[in-house]
Amino acid sequence: MKGDVIVVEEHHVRAAQAIVPDLIDAITNAPSRYVITVAGESGSGKSETGKAIADELAAHDLTAVLLGQDDYFVLPPKSNDAKRRDDDTWLGPHVEVRLDLLEQNLVDALEGADEIVKPLIDYDANSVEEETIDLRGVEVVIAEGTYTSLLKHVDTRVFIARNRLDTLEHRQKRNRGSEVGDPFIENVLELEHKIIAGHRQLADFVITRDYDVIPVS
Repeated sequence: MKGDVIVVEEHHVRAAQAIVPDLIDAITNAPSRYVITVAGESGSGKSETGKAIADELAAHDLTAVLLGQDDYFVLPPKSNDAKRRDDDTWLGPHVEVRLDLLEQNLVDALEGADEIVKPLIDYDANSVEEETIDLRGVEVVIAEGTYTSLLKHVDTRVFIARNRLDTLEHRQKRNRGSEVGDPFIENVLELEHKIIAGHRQLADFVITRDYDVIPVS
């Protein structure tokens, strides 16, 4: 998403270093591109962890591309916020997010496409554009976002188990509009928490609130 700043910190790097070595054999032996998802609540560090995983893969001479669920919202951020306030049913993976399009982008990547065309949201302009992602030489696709555990064409799922109270400091740092302290937004985050609570059970790796990594056997 244009206008979004991703700052990878030491705990993101440590998590990636704990996850990636366990995947090297599976990635190198995969019949096609390998897909990883990083899911969790708002502000849990999904984008940063996804970037850290991509960087760690690069250290193992594996090229990855990162797709952010934020780009797949039906409406850009300010419009989506207004729609949520006007329509209390406008929330969740099958309403406000084009998960089907993200899924299709994954399918195209797995089928060997040299490029994919995806949405690109401009946060400041509150607009949706398109961008073409070059997949030539890409061995791993990482999809990060709140609901990405629901994607079907996935090899490894990572879930960050941090709730809205755990993520408060991070949300304050990124300062997206006036989201922190807004009772409506806090209620949305609580509803999102309930929606994805069970997604932890889908994970191959769980990252705890302290950013320790737990492999799920």
